[in-house]
This record gives sequence, structure tokens and C-alpha cells, in this order.
Amino acid sequence: MAKQLGRDQQGITLRGSAEIVAEFFSYGINSILYQRGIYPPETFTRVQKYGLTLLVTTDPELKNYLNNVVEQMKEWLYKCIVQRLVVVISSIENSEVLERWQFDIECDKTAKDESAPREKSQKAIQDEIRSVIRQITATVTFLPLLETACAFDLLIYTDKDLAVPEKWEESGPQFIANSEEVRLRSFTTTIHKVNSTVAYKKDSFP
Repeated sequence: MAKQLGRDQQGITLRGSAEIVAEFFSYGINSILYQRGIYPPETFTRVQKYGLTLLVTTDPELKNYLNNVVEQMKEWLYKCIVQRLVVVISSIENSEVLERWQFDIECDKTAKDESAPREKSQKAIQDEIRSVIRQITATVTFLPLLETACAFDLLIYTDKDLAVPEKWEESGPQFIANSEEVRLRSFTTTIHKVNSTVAYKKDSFP
């Protein structure tokens, strides 16, 4: 009979890992949109997660969009076919890309063939995620002020042979001309590892 493990104790399955990482993206994207002022601050509400007070959107359209993205990500993470998620922030006025938040995803595909859970506690994973979210919050201290109204786009890189689902479309990489890049912390569930970086447009002035 399979050994049962309490959720807060040891034991990470591929399905559980996919849910943890997808949930991180939900809170991470919300944090970026709030910190960078893409949506008005009054459209966010406070929630407790990872031992932190985080802000999540109350805008019905955005909420629905992000929920759909997270559900799709869960499925792709479970199948180990997603390699990267990118939050692109660009000027509404001229579509110039100003920031690119990149989350590279490594998946240990051997987990697909394992029946026993991997040993890592939920607490250890949450501690690592907390460090990443804290860094996202702290980036406002060095990122240039976004002085123009901005919009965001989400890019998801998957394995080449994946059929593009309805409501999604293929896109170019939307790189930034003349950019600086800062590497943020990573976290791992032992099955999925997420490495984070933010690239931003260098100031034109010396």
C-alpha cells in the first residue's frame, strides 16, 4: 500500500508540484502588475500567502484572464512541456517594450515515471517562494520609473510540437533594445525549478 504523507510534511508529486508552481505564477504576476503600476492600486486587495501580505487584482476581466492562464499552466507543468513564462511590459503609446520578467522552468521528466512522492516539505518550498516574491517587491528600488501608461502581455514558451490552444496565439519574443538584466532568486519543488530574471530598458540619459 502506498505510503501516505501529510501535505505539510514530506512528499511532492508531479501534480502537486505543477499546482505549487502555477499558484506561484498567479501571485507573482499579480505582484508585478501591482508594483509596476500597470493597474490602479485601488483595484487590488490584500491576501495572506507564503507568510507575506500580497496584493491580488479585484478587476473581474483581469482575474478571469489570469485564472485561465494559471489553469493552462497547471496542465502544461504537469505534462512537463512548458519551458518559460514571460511578463512583458510595454508602452501603450508606442508599444516599446520597457520590462521583461522572465521565469525559466526546468522540469525533471523522470518524475512522470515515479509513483513515490519526492521528499521536500511544503514549508521549505514556501520559504524559497517567499524569497522570490520579496525580491519582486524590492525591485521597485532599482527599476526605472515607468513614466508612460503601460500594458502587459504574457508569453509562454512550450515544447515545439505543442498545438496552440484556442484563445492563444503565436508571438515573437518581444525583446528590449538596450537593456540591463538582473537575476532574481530561484526556487525548486525537486520536480520543477523556476529561475527568475528581470530585464529593463536602460535610461537613455547618462
